[in-house]
Amino acid sequence: MITQEQLNQIGWLAGETPLSESSVNRLRLRFPEIHFTYCMDDDVMAARPVLEASGFNLYLIDSSRHCLGFTQDMELATGVVVAEIEAE
Repeated sequence: MITQEQLNQIGWLAGETPLSESSVNRLRLRFPEIHFTYCMDDDVMAARPVLEASGFNLYLIDSSRHCLGFTQDMELATGVVVAEIEAE
């Protein structure tokens, strides 16, 4: 489960510095109970972000079934995808 407060903190921290594997590693240290994945936003297909920000989107992951999947349900969420939006 991921709370709205955690999601807000993750969004705030992710927006503090330019996104990179290093900045996502800081999120992993701050929230060790949450699995984080870093990718580019255009790599995410068929999912709706739970938080949209300038330069990135956050998506929730559910790992309760055999395969990982995107979810909108914070009760089922076990991870967050931090997806960087490339400037055009």
